[in-house]
Amino acid sequence: MTRKLHLPRHMIFHHDLHLLVFRPTEVITKKAIDKDIGYLDRVEDRVEMPFNRFTDLSRVPDIGLSFEDVFRISLHRRVKYGKGPPVKSAFYVTTPQTARVVRTHALLTQHSPLQVKMFEEFDAAAKWLGVAVEDLQIGD
Repeated sequence: MTRKLHLPRHMIFHHDLHLLVFRPTEVITKKAIDKDIGYLDRVEDRVEMPFNRFTDLSRVPDIGLSFEDVFRISLHRRVKYGKGPPVKSAFYVTTPQTARVVRTHALLTQHSPLQVKMFEEFDAAAKWLGVAVEDLQIGD
């Protein structure tokens, strides 16, 4: 049985869809991303079934992460998720800066159960995840 999850306001877990929606609105710093990755790790530990992820980066004003930070985070996610079943992680990007970070993350998580893909349209992300566009926009 899944225990109650307490997430920050910029994260919503759709139990019925097995989908975590992450919509940050602040500058993404090393400290902030480490905290959010901690939440993700705890959600993965508590739920019974694997779940897909959708990250909307359209409202992020800036990314204060170095390449080393992205490298460390991506490798942590590979190790943490381990040999779990495949899950999809869709990223909605609107700037070249966020696209570079997501491309790096996708490259570093290749050949793992984490299937990372970048999107510039909500419709395409929703289709890939097998949900309605409205499901990705809840809490918007």
